[in-house]
Amino acid sequence: MSLYYGISYGRKILWCCRLLSTYVNKTQYLFELKEDDDACKKAQQKGAFYLFHRLAPLLQTAEHRYTVPRLSLLEVKRLLDKFGQDAQRIEDSVLIGCSEQHEAWFALDLGLNGSFSIHDSLPKSEMETELKGSFIELRKAVFQLNSMDSSLLFTAQALLRWHDGHQFCSRSGQPTKKNIAGSKRVCPSNNIIYYPQMAPVVITLVSDGTRCLLARQSSFPKGVYSALAGFCDIGESVEEAVQREVAEEVGLEVESMQYSASQHWPFPNSSLMIACHATVKPGQTEIQVNLRELEAASWFTYDEVTTALGRKGPYIQQQNETFPFLMPPKLAIAHQLIKEWVEKQTCASLPA
Repeated sequence: MSLYYGISYGRKILWCCRLLSTYVNKTQYLFELKEDDDACKKAQQKGAFYLFHRLAPLLQTAEHRYTVPRLSLLEVKRLLDKFGQDAQRIEDSVLIGCSEQHEAWFALDLGLNGSFSIHDSLPKSEMETELKGSFIELRKAVFQLNSMDSSLLFTAQALLRWHDGHQFCSRSGQPTKKNIAGSKRVCPSNNIIYYPQMAPVVITLVSDGTRCLLARQSSFPKGVYSALAGFCDIGESVEEAVQREVAEEVGLEVESMQYSASQHWPFPNSSLMIACHATVKPGQTEIQVNLRELEAASWFTYDEVTTALGRKGPYIQQQNETFPFLMPPKLAIAHQLIKEWVEKQTCASLPA
């Protein structure tokens, strides 16, 4: 028996090492492509391209879901040639990842033609016909994509948007130049390097022990409530940002907090969502809603939250003109926070 367990344990260690090696090799390969323009150009030869038009990805419909077509370099060149564009436009692409077999993945936007762009926008409808797909806003399509596709498109849109908005040096005012991978921009006049950035946002589920506090903004779909969220101020720690946001938005003082997880979120402009649980001081649970920030906020019981988590389908208006209490979509990290709170409450109620 001990020999069996020894062999089994050894296999697990070997399996973990293989996984680690695959991840490390992939990560090191991507780093090489980001730092070496020649290596990145070579990777484009056998790579795959995701196309965008004004930050909307090219998608195709299959069985009530969206799929994301990928084009080879040759197919992209043929498309550009068909619409009278120079193949040099491929240099506008950005590296967004690679497979375990080191097939590099790139994103290219054929619709961005701001005042600083040297290329014209390609006609959207004609390209859609040619490519047998549609350029659909990511916000509208995201919940009909699988997790891998959505993650890649999040990265692609964030990078494409950043490059479109950072084409001049803030110090010299001169045009900056993108490296082939799109991992940075450099000002030729002073060699200042600019790297893509995300804005840190704390998203916090507040609890008083038996209830959780959820709020909504006027921009949310009718009936949807979520955790409190706000940007971190310069000079703040995550803990300080959580305390300030809770105090600002609902007038409560945080007694303790615990980090949960993080998530890149592309809407409206690339943010790093830092998810936390927080508890407030006992006896100090009266909400003071900041109407400049929120439309409403309220405490919800375990039963109310579990019922809302079980709801599916569209947002349907009820006869009394109110809407059912609904949760954020599963893809959002706020949904994960709420599920974690429910699981904790469930465990606490089980007999010892």
